[in-house]
Amino acid sequence: MAEETTTLENLKDAMEGAAAATPVSTGGDTIAAPQAPVEPKLDQFGRAYATGKRKDAIARVWLKPGSGKVIVNGKEYAKYFARPVLQMLLQQPLTAVDRSTQYDINCTVAGGGLSGQAGAVRHGISKALTYFEPKLRPALKAGGFLTRDSRVVERKKYGRAKARKSFQFSKR
Repeated sequence: MAEETTTLENLKDAMEGAAAATPVSTGGDTIAAPQAPVEPKLDQFGRAYATGKRKDAIARVWLKPGSGKVIVNGKEYAKYFARPVLQMLLQQPLTAVDRSTQYDINCTVAGGGLSGQAGAVRHGISKALTYFEPKLRPALKAGGFLTRDSRVVERKKYGRAKARKSFQFSKR
C-alpha cells in the first residue's frame, strides 16, 4: 500500500511539473509559461559546430570567439569565393546580428558548385551562431537564415531529353 501512495505522489508531482510547462489560458489570452534558459552547445574546445546544406553542397562550420577571420577549405573566404555576391552571402548572418568581427569561422565545404557552397556556408554559420548564442535565434530566424533552401535540381525522366524538355515531335 505504501508503494502505491509513493507512485501516486510521484505521478502527481510529474503532472504538476507538466502543467507548469504548458501555456496558461486566462479568459481568451494565452500566456506562455516561463521557460528555462537555453544553454549554448559547445564542444570541448569552446567552439560551436553546425552543418549547413544547399543544393548538393554540405558545409561543416566551426565558430569560436576571435577577430573575424573566415577560412573556407583552408583558404581565406575572399579567395575561395572570388565573386563579391558570394562573399556578401557569407557575411549576411554575421551583419544581421552585428557580430562580423567577434568570431573566427572555419569551414569545410564539399559538393555542388560555388553558389550552392556559399549558401551552405551561410546556413551553417547561422546555425552555429544560434548554438553559440541562443539569444540570436529570433533575429536570424526573422532574416530567413535558419531555413534550409530545399530547392534542388529536378531529376531527368525517361522518354524526355531533360527533366521537362521533350524530343522534337514529328508528325510524318
